[in-house]
This record gives sequence, structure tokens and C-alpha cells, in this order.
Amino acid sequence: MSHNEHPDTIYRTTPRRLGKMLAIIIGIQVVGAVIFFGNYDYWNSYLPNAGKLQEQQMEQQAAASSSGSGPSSTQGTFTGKEIDVSLKFVESPDFSKYGFNAPKGSAGSDPEVDANVGDKIVFTVTNGGKSFHAFAVTASTSGPGPAINGTTIGTADSPLKPGQGGTVSFIPASAGTYYYICAVPGHRELGMEGQIVVGGGANGTSGMAAGTGGTAAPNGQKDSYSLAFEVSSDFSKYGFNGTGGAGTNPDITVHSGDTVTINVSNPSKVFHAFGIVTDPNDPSSVVWNASYKTADSPMKPGDSGSVTFVAGTPGLYHYICTVPGHAALGMDGHFIVEK
Repeated sequence: MSHNEHPDTIYRTTPRRLGKMLAIIIGIQVVGAVIFFGNYDYWNSYLPNAGKLQEQQMEQQAAASSSGSGPSSTQGTFTGKEIDVSLKFVESPDFSKYGFNAPKGSAGSDPEVDANVGDKIVFTVTNGGKSFHAFAVTASTSGPGPAINGTTIGTADSPLKPGQGGTVSFIPASAGTYYYICAVPGHRELGMEGQIVVGGGANGTSGMAAGTGGTAAPNGQKDSYSLAFEVSSDFSKYGFNGTGGAGTNPDITVHSGDTVTINVSNPSKVFHAFGIVTDPNDPSSVVWNASYKTADSPMKPGDSGSVTFVAGTPGLYHYICTVPGHAALGMDGHFIVEK
């Protein structure tokens, strides 16, 4: 063996192979850069999606408030009566359903509050559950707010512990539908949401004060509507023409003196009865004999029928299932009588 011979094999690459490797590495870097900078807004975003949604809600409310349409996101001036409302945060034993006064879907849960512009609604709220909660009134139709100033008891960051409570008042500045909710994220979606229907405005449902049930002479106009009693497959949600989605419990608007026919059908597996009432929590408050069947003699599954009556004094009424508990489960729609 000569002095310049080496016993081990020495591996070498060619310039061509080296060039291919460098091209692959550079290609990977270029593709990665395209992906990163193509989604720069996502990587660099500070607020999560929930925060962006809340910002959009605030912008929409500000626009509505400035245009004078819809519910106002500010407190009004006390010019009417005082309405006392007692609410308690509760949860179901398995924590799958939340609600005020009862878990969502149970009788008495999330009672509706009816008021007029300028009324003072005084909420006395206690945490009767085992979770932390926070109370707020909002004009937002979804999410945890934003809350109307002066209507909060606790916050998501400093919530009410079990057994704690407080009192707060809300004076609606404009007509519309507002919501009292638990402001802890996710709790509203689990059932802690009730409606505040405010009359005294100039249009639609919101412009009507609670109806008194007085009669009116027929004006010759005839109206006809069709409603179907619907129940979800797990029997947790009830409604007319649906169980919570679009088209459920549609508003019915007529004029005082109209002769109205309501056609009802029962495609569900539960017994039902129909009535137009002044108080959705009182199935006996039927007006104008506007009822079909009763809780003692209800519609069986598959039955159908109709009732015809003359709409009386203008105001906001409710059409409900008059079988006890069914209105609270969702069978509660607005029946609006205009002049």
C-alpha cells in the first residue's frame, strides 16, 4: 500500500445533485412564505373570532341607534310605570341546560317581560346555580353582549358566585326586542336568555302596547293564517311552524275589526290546544273566543281544525298552545292588532 492510499471509502456528491438539493430547499421556503404572507391577517390578528363578532355587533348597534331604528343600546328616561322582575340563574343536574328560573325547555324558564318605552324594569337577580354567572341586558341578538350601560350585575371576569345576587334597572329608550342574558360566554347559548318586548314605538311588533282584549265591530276585511304545532324529536323544543329555526312562531299582524281565521294542524306526537291570549303565562286569558280545543279536550296527533273571530282592541297579544307548560317550551308567538 502506498503512502497516499486511504483504507476507507470517501463519499462525494456531484455539483448537479447539490444543485437539485438547493433547489428543493429554496422551493420549500418559497411555498412556506407564500402560505404565511397569504394569510397574514390571520396570523397577525389580535382578537379571536368571538372578539371580532362582538366588534361587529357593537358597530351594527351604533348604526341602528344613530339612524333611530330598532332597539337603542342606551338607557332611556323614566316616564312610565315600574315593573319588578325576579330572576334566578339555574342549571339542569347534568349542566346541559341553563336558564332563568328553570332550565331551558322547562315550564317557567326565561319568562318574557313586556314593557313600554320609558318604563323602569327592575331586575332582582340571584345565582341559584352551582356555576358562576353574570347578568346583563343587551340589544344584541346573539353572543354575550355588549351590555347596555347600567344593566350589569357582575361580569364574565368578575361573576356572581353561587348564592350571590343583586338588583339593576333598565329603562328602554326605544321600542324593540331586547334580551336579558348571562354574560358569561356560552351560557346564553345554553339557555340563559329571555326577551324584553318593548312597545311604544311606531312600527311592527315593537310599536304595540300589551293588548287589553276589548272587542271591535267587523270592518269587512277577512284574513286567514295557517299554523302547525311542531315538537323536536327529543321533545325539548316546541313551536309553531318550527322548533326554533327560521319561520318558527311567525308574527301575525291584522287590523282591529278584521275577521280572522286561524287554521291549525297537529303533525306532532303530542296533544295540543290553540288560543290567543293577553298573557302567555296564563292559558285562561283567551280573548274574542279565539281558541280551538282546550287542555281538557285537546287536539290529538294528526288532528286539524280552525277558529274564526273578529280582532278587537289594538295591541300586542300572544297565540299559544293552551296546554299548560307548552307556551313556556316555545309555543308562543306574537299576534299584533293594529288600528
